[in-house]
Amino acid sequence: MGDRNVLLILADQHTPRVLGAYGNNQVQTPNLDALSADGLRFGAAYCNSPLCAPSRASLATGRYVHQLATWDNAAPYTGAQAASWGALATRHGVAVTTIGKLHFRNTEDPTGFPDQRLAMHVANGTGDPYPLLRGRMRTNPSERAALLAAGPGECPYDEYDADIAAEAVRYLTHEAPADRPWLLTVSFLRPHDPYVVPQSYWDRYDSDALPLPPAWAPESWPRHPGYELRRRLTDTETGLTEQELRRVLHAYYALVSETDEHVGQVLDALAHRADAGATTVIYTADHGDLLGAHGLWTKMAMYEDSVRVPLIIAGRGVDAGVVDTPVSLVDLYPTIRDLLELPAAAEDTDLPGQTLLAPDDRPVFAELHASYAPSAVYMLRMGSHKLIHHVDGPPQLFDLDDDPDELDDLSGRREHAATLAALTARLEQIVDLSGADRAAKQSQQTRIDRAGGEAALLARGIGVHFTPVP
Repeated sequence: MGDRNVLLILADQHTPRVLGAYGNNQVQTPNLDALSADGLRFGAAYCNSPLCAPSRASLATGRYVHQLATWDNAAPYTGAQAASWGALATRHGVAVTTIGKLHFRNTEDPTGFPDQRLAMHVANGTGDPYPLLRGRMRTNPSERAALLAAGPGECPYDEYDADIAAEAVRYLTHEAPADRPWLLTVSFLRPHDPYVVPQSYWDRYDSDALPLPPAWAPESWPRHPGYELRRRLTDTETGLTEQELRRVLHAYYALVSETDEHVGQVLDALAHRADAGATTVIYTADHGDLLGAHGLWTKMAMYEDSVRVPLIIAGRGVDAGVVDTPVSLVDLYPTIRDLLELPAAAEDTDLPGQTLLAPDDRPVFAELHASYAPSAVYMLRMGSHKLIHHVDGPPQLFDLDDDPDELDDLSGRREHAATLAALTARLEQIVDLSGADRAAKQSQQTRIDRAGGEAALLARGIGVHFTPVP
């Protein structure tokens, strides 16, 4: 029997703010809360890019987006940019299987995941080129309309997630090998929008009882030029009423409960296996969801609700507890390697992450080169301080110990000038701020030209609102 296995469960767009284990006493997440109680919960875990395809490329390879040039959802991981932990595990005889969303280019690429089931990849293998226009896109009223449509109803994403859970249960019950280690990734699509949810989950909540996000009302919005542009492009400049916002929250909470139920089905199937005690379970998400915080929606921002993710590790080799040391998803590669007791590959000696089994204090980094950001936006978390560096706009600086909701920007105050300078200098050691921005824009312009040019894309408009289910 294999004496070491890893079960990685991924959600899509799950903010830790809406999870019982992270202090929310309204959301119903009994399965994830139980997993956290038995395991290690990370209170300051971050994605490395708050957008699906770039984040998942970093997660799979343990490298940053600017190292991979996976700038956006139309530049997905192909396996050529760097080797994945799936490739490393496969090379050493581990049975590697994925079920659900990957958001790579296609199933045929040599990504290191040889057994892909119900795989969702970027639309048409290329993604939609329209968002490559970034700040030059036209205002899209459908963004606001999608928020106003929040409520009970039917969506193919829910059936897809149910199929993912059923396939994971079947694999664990009948197929996972008993004679060698296995590595299973179960990747759900929810609680990603659309904010439409089956009635049975909707009925579990009362909109009026849900806590409102920070700075949701227009009078408290940050008036940063980058966010003002984003609100204009998404037709949300006037904000939602409290009642409208509460319906979105209501749907999101219900979607989180739906995901938790699917996670419970998978964990129950694992518990019935003889090798359950030899298995480590990891739960996380590719990014969070702003849910109206600071007058912004979905992801693609460096505020906590967008860039911070839940991260729970339980099972073999893990003691229960809470870790407040900042970590990020590039740490999953060395962690999975250590859990499976695999030797490091020669090409992996310069990985930026560290094992989550004994994390050290170090800077945590994220970047965004897509959609509503006309130029690059970077994040650096060092200790309690967090820098948001906008290449074409003023910086933002927060002390998260004193200001966890990021309401008090310290960047313009003389007494914090040294901290701002130190974090900016450390950020420049990780990435060439303007160089990566130029490289992303050059890549995107090449693909815009290939798609017929800016005028043609503007005339056509957005092509893919939501990635279709396979």
